[in-house]
Amino acid sequence: MRKKRLQIRDHQAESSLFFRRAIVSFAGIIALIGVLIANLYHIQVSEFEDYQTRSNDNRIKIVPVAPNRGLIYDRNGVLLAENRPVYSLEVVTEKVPDLEDSFTRLKSLLGITDEEIERFERERRRTRRFNSVPLRNQLTEKEVALFSVNQHRFPGVEVKAYLKRYYPFSDALTHVLGYVAKINDRDLDTLDRNGVLNNYKATRDIGKLGVEKYYEEMLHGTSGYQEVEVNSRGRIIRTLKYVPPIPGKDIRLNLDIELQLYVKQLLTEKKTDPETGEEYIKVKRGSVVVLDPKDSAVLAMVSSPSYDPNLFVHGISSKQYSELLNDKDRPLVNRVTLGIYPPASTIKPIIAVAALAEGVITTSTTRNDPGYWKIPNTNSRPFRDWLRWGHGRVNIHKAIEESVDTFFYQIAYDMGIDRLSSWMSRFGFGEYTGIDIHEESSANMPTREWKQARFRQPWYQGDTIPVGIGQGYWTATPLQIAKAITVLVNDGVVRAPHLLKDIMGPEGEKPGMYEVFPPITGVDPKYWQVAKDGMYRVLFGNRGTARRAFYGSEYKAGGKSGSAQVFGLAEDQEYNAEELEEHLRDHALFTAFAPFENPQVVVAMVLENAGGGSSNGGPVARKIFDHMLLEHKEAHDTNTSARAEVAQ
Repeated sequence: MRKKRLQIRDHQAESSLFFRRAIVSFAGIIALIGVLIANLYHIQVSEFEDYQTRSNDNRIKIVPVAPNRGLIYDRNGVLLAENRPVYSLEVVTEKVPDLEDSFTRLKSLLGITDEEIERFERERRRTRRFNSVPLRNQLTEKEVALFSVNQHRFPGVEVKAYLKRYYPFSDALTHVLGYVAKINDRDLDTLDRNGVLNNYKATRDIGKLGVEKYYEEMLHGTSGYQEVEVNSRGRIIRTLKYVPPIPGKDIRLNLDIELQLYVKQLLTEKKTDPETGEEYIKVKRGSVVVLDPKDSAVLAMVSSPSYDPNLFVHGISSKQYSELLNDKDRPLVNRVTLGIYPPASTIKPIIAVAALAEGVITTSTTRNDPGYWKIPNTNSRPFRDWLRWGHGRVNIHKAIEESVDTFFYQIAYDMGIDRLSSWMSRFGFGEYTGIDIHEESSANMPTREWKQARFRQPWYQGDTIPVGIGQGYWTATPLQIAKAITVLVNDGVVRAPHLLKDIMGPEGEKPGMYEVFPPITGVDPKYWQVAKDGMYRVLFGNRGTARRAFYGSEYKAGGKSGSAQVFGLAEDQEYNAEELEEHLRDHALFTAFAPFENPQVVVAMVLENAGGGSSNGGPVARKIFDHMLLEHKEAHDTNTSARAEVAQ
């Protein structure tokens, strides 16, 4: 019997399975299309503005534009700090295919050094991507031309032009003007804390010292920007919008550059080499400050030795900076405001005013000076007078004229350190003067509290006595001494020394502002005159300590000298400058004002290790007064006559 064939395929089942799968696939396709449509709707409609902004950000860039830095002039309109065009070789590392190969070829072409490459790498690490990093800051015209011819060989490398600060008077004004230099990380942190970082996006330099730093905000100006369209390679295609920067304001200082250079010249001397016989110029260590007592304007401020600030503008080498830092003459220090010295006898007229006002002495007080003074009822060692055999009978006038130490020892003993330090602080000692630069020391006006905090020791009577002649724990800066003398000259009116004279902006000239201090009150006018008369006798009295320096002067003046000890002498030891090394010799201090009846000039100086203040500081002050009161007047009269003749 024949068997029935079995069916292997079930067409109906297969057809049903295919249909179900097709339905699922079609549903999946519809779902995916729905998701795609929903996503397109989200991108094109819901988030349209956001993605449009992102697209524009990739296509449109905001490029900050640095403002031109304000210029600095002296009181007569002479340019002291200007902006000069310089060329910089810069690299955008993201656009350079092989950085090492480019450096190798640039070494051959332009002589790029390893030190410049190291500096480039340091700068590169803190610079944003796609921003250019300087490789060499000062290209000569020949180097610019040579690179321009070969620029096609160096993708990502280009020459850019900038305005850079330049100081035409080199080291003559360094400690006044300071300098600008590259912005570093510390500067960026400070700018960020002050909320002005965005204003420096296009700026590479910032004021580091002096006037440049103090008036940075005014000199810098406000950055502008340009909105540009770029292609996929970052190249600018066109400018869409331009907002110009606002230049920094120009300022005029009270300084007279001609006087500044003259005073600087006084702190040099010609020397002859004993071995070769050749002449050379020796720069003295010291400082001189000249003020106008009518408003305490700073007419000259010289610290010697100094250095060229232009070295820092373009990036000083580590070797050059190390030489400056390790120089034993300390050229980096502004001795006018940061040099601290015992004020010595220059402060005796000021102490006289305090003693008279306190009733410790009167104008008729007379004492005998045997050449020494001892603390009453003690066996302490005597405090010596500079004149070993003494001055005989002394009143306050003679005490200032002949600089009698013993008279002021007694004043210090009678006043005590509390009243003495309180009075001297009113004249500005132990306090900042208020001058418009940041680099200033308050020095030290000693008190009981200061000694306890500093040495963990109580104050003794013996500590007070040397303070009476400006020694002991008392220190001051030359500027503090000059400020105190202007207070004396003006019968207690206290003004801050200041450098800024005018601010010159689009709206016109605006006078500079300076700090105001309360006046010294409660002093009889005749006491101020006693001190000034004593200073007059120092220069013109029969026994005045500086009379030789002002012999034959055509004008009257007042002054006071001082000699600050560098080290203490033993009880029976005598000071002999010839037997000491130079750095152990006394500092020469001198301060003066002129003319006597109507003061126009106040001078204060410290000549380090120069010896006696009268013999070394007095002649310098005399030359400054002669230059300002006689030579300037003659030149002014001559110019006035010439202008009158031309007008006729």
